[in-house]
Amino acid sequence: MLANNSTSVSTGRGNNSFQNRNSQRSTLLKVVILGDGGVGKSCLMNRFVSNHFDEHSFHTIGVEFLNKDIEINGEAYTLQIWDTAGQERFKTLRTPFYRGSDICLLTYAVDDKTSFRNLALWRSEFLKYADVQEGSTFPFIVVGNKVDVPESEKQVYMEEAQAWCSENGNPPLVETSAKDATNVEAAFGAAVDAWARLEARLERPLVEDTVDLSKQQSQHRTSCCMSISGTE
Repeated sequence: MLANNSTSVSTGRGNNSFQNRNSQRSTLLKVVILGDGGVGKSCLMNRFVSNHFDEHSFHTIGVEFLNKDIEINGEAYTLQIWDTAGQERFKTLRTPFYRGSDICLLTYAVDDKTSFRNLALWRSEFLKYADVQEGSTFPFIVVGNKVDVPESEKQVYMEEAQAWCSENGNPPLVETSAKDATNVEAAFGAAVDAWARLEARLERPLVEDTVDLSKQQSQHRTSCCMSISGTE
């Protein structure tokens, strides 16, 4: 049920030596979880951070956040995870917290077709209030929660969700269950991996431009002063 499960994840839960060893070089990432009320956003966050599931948890009012240390492909990260209220009446409370986000989880429940249809609305709301200029390059991840429900109750299947992703920037897609912990760590791991891949792509053109300038200098000599690549 995981669309891309190549990411290696180590959460370091209860491992103080991991946290102390990586505290100086850990990258802080702000992660926002969006989606309709009742899709399990709080349950996903609590399952990931503390491995706890409360079937009778109340809807989030406004926003809540928790921190989690995680290691992805040998790199240490501290995730600041923001759980937002899904009800429309809390819009003015949650939207100010979108700014500065590094990753956004668009969440729906596989037994709730309406929550899936509303993904586009959540994506648009985030792009507007986070002031993201180019949505197609922002590291979104789509999470279909509650895969533990009986097959007869499912309303959204992987193929339909994959088609939506293909039409909306092709973000990673992960089906999860906060109740039985299916793919929860993998979802957050895939989110961080998507961020890291984007960062690598954004940095690569700068390196290529530097190399091109160096080549141009050697081929076309001029009388003006030009700094050599890598020096001042």
